[in-house]
Amino acid sequence: MRVLITGGAGYIGSTVASACLDAGISPVILDSLVTGRREFAQGRVFYEGDISDGALIDKIFAENPDIEAVVHCAALIVVPDSVADPIGYYRANVAKSLEFVDHLIRNGCTRMIFSSSASIYQAGEDHTVDEESPLDPQSPYARTKAVCEAMFADIAAGSPVKILSLRYFNPIGADPQMRTGLQLRRPSHALGKMIEAHEDRVPFRITGTHYPTRDGTGIRDYVHVWDLATAHVAALRRFDDLDAGVINLGTGAGTTVRELADAFNRVVDRPIEVVEAPPRPGDVAGAFTRSDRAERLLGWRARYSIEEGIRHSLEWADVRGSRLGES
Repeated sequence: MRVLITGGAGYIGSTVASACLDAGISPVILDSLVTGRREFAQGRVFYEGDISDGALIDKIFAENPDIEAVVHCAALIVVPDSVADPIGYYRANVAKSLEFVDHLIRNGCTRMIFSSSASIYQAGEDHTVDEESPLDPQSPYARTKAVCEAMFADIAAGSPVKILSLRYFNPIGADPQMRTGLQLRRPSHALGKMIEAHEDRVPFRITGTHYPTRDGTGIRDYVHVWDLATAHVAALRRFDDLDAGVINLGTGAGTTVRELADAFNRVVDRPIEVVEAPPRPGDVAGAFTRSDRAERLLGWRARYSIEEGIRHSLEWADVRGSRLGES
């Protein structure tokens, strides 16, 4: 099987590509390198360019006529940035995705897995959600994912294409073989900020401490990126047998930011200090999945612990600094 992975030089896309290779699936990478790393596509079939470039998509399929499916990971993903630049986010995530799926249909590709987000949910009072939970995205980033899902559903209803949306919770960790990981030196999510605080020997700032959670800090379902990647392999293998249009990918356990910091301090030899700070624009209390749909339909469940995700993230931070420099 040959699969086109958009955003395949980014954090999740490159890890999916590695999992595909390990499973005997040949990845073809398309990435604009706006946030992706050329190094993450090394040794793989790689096209540099934009998903909305119809001529490039035609070229990819002409040169790789055996592509059977697409994993669409290309997107901008930073919540505060989406608040500051909603036009840029809607253009990159929605308008270009519309052009992309049109190019796929023209080239006869009818299978697509879409990288969606659990940030589109309206969480219940217990902060749990399943695939039938109401949607209430709270940031421009999250709304771009919800709009794409609705757009793809309409397109699938009127064309031969079939689209499966995998709603990710909060990825942590790196490829356990350290082939790829977070490409940014200063990532904006909680674990990235903890690693930054640890490296710089400064306090970690918990942004938001008055949420309706057990300790007042945001709650998330932290899922190892390799677990996410193997879920994509399972979805590719079972794609034609799947009826569900949406599957949650999470651990089924909620961890608050303060609990994540405690887990971080259990892993490192020099604990970080924790201080409180106001919430960031667009941040929400959070949620975790209560669904077993992924296990029922994909035969998949998360296997790595939070501590293992933290260890792999720390190991990757060292690898990234030596291999990729400090960018």
